[in-house]
Amino acid sequence: MEDVLEVYRRPYDKNYPVVCMDEKPLQLLADARRKIKLEPGKPERVDNEYVRKGTCSIFLFTEPLSGWRYTDTNEQRTKVDWAQHIKWLLNEQYSDAEKVVLVMDNLNTHNISSLYEAFQPEEAMFLTKRLEIHHTPKHGSWLNIAEIELSALGRQCLGTRRIDNLQDLNNELKAWYVERNCKQKSVDWQFTCDDARIKLKRLYPVIK
Repeated sequence: MEDVLEVYRRPYDKNYPVVCMDEKPLQLLADARRKIKLEPGKPERVDNEYVRKGTCSIFLFTEPLSGWRYTDTNEQRTKVDWAQHIKWLLNEQYSDAEKVVLVMDNLNTHNISSLYEAFQPEEAMFLTKRLEIHHTPKHGSWLNIAEIELSALGRQCLGTRRIDNLQDLNNELKAWYVERNCKQKSVDWQFTCDDARIKLKRLYPVIK
């Protein structure tokens, strides 16, 4: 916990950007019946029945200090999927950075071994050297700022809407993050190690 909190205290450095990432499973749903159109200006009436169209995983990256975020979806969540997203992050989004400081949870796919499953050893090592990884503690995913962005995504974009395919979903996600990036919406993280030692005192071992 304190390791992640200290990372959040670092000043902005374009050569060592602090990026948070998280994943969110989502069920693709279609309406079982055609929506009923009402009078102009009133929302369509949605039937309670729906048809399951499979599942997917939303990948979200955010750099809080610059107000940037990006989302993408995959049909599944595997080590190779994670590795491909990390390669994109390093080679395209942050190609000029010396290292990307990556904060994420301890999901079994979120580790260096995933890079070696996806790429040749030379490329995997090259990508590894450009990463500085910090994991949130078990049961401490609230420390991941990407989780806050996923919450905003759920409220502002997904809500209770039904989306039944990846292409439409990615179009909706892109519209959301492009608008949010243009407004440079960011998360002003205030919780520090000093706060944790007071408010979460029960978590610390007692030294006699």
